[in-house]
Amino acid sequence: MATTVRNRFVIATVVAASALLLTGCTPVPNTPTGDFPGFPEGVDVESDAPTGEPQAAWIGIGNKIAITIFGSSTCPYVGSAINVEKQAGEGNAVSIEVPPLPDQPCTMDLVPHTTEFWTPQDVTTTEPLEITVLEQTIVLPTKEYKPAEGKPAEDEPEEDAEH
Repeated sequence: MATTVRNRFVIATVVAASALLLTGCTPVPNTPTGDFPGFPEGVDVESDAPTGEPQAAWIGIGNKIAITIFGSSTCPYVGSAINVEKQAGEGNAVSIEVPPLPDQPCTMDLVPHTTEFWTPQDVTTTEPLEITVLEQTIVLPTKEYKPAEGKPAEDEPEEDAEH
């Protein structure tokens, strides 16, 4: 009897561990990680921003992409999904799905609204990324590595304090 209980416990443990391992292998979801009015923090706004053209930026080390779309403050355009159109090495391109605006009165102001997505696994930050959103195309340049002030880049040796 004790052997049967022990066998069931071992089987349950193996099943639970397998489930945890499999969830670690699931692809990054294509839904937004968040959305908010304005521009992403720490991102330089391009000079043509007031014209209302969509903008894109790498966030952090490139693990996220921010898409800023201009529109009404009461009825903002919000991205709902990011889809890989061409993988890295084959064009490096994504499209952003944006649902239609609600059928209601909206203010006629022109303000930025940002949606952030995880960077899909099939694209890279080391090639320009072509992003299509609302029938417009944005080319996001390669992600530049900028070491923190006072710290050398990973491939730069630290200076010897005695020299």
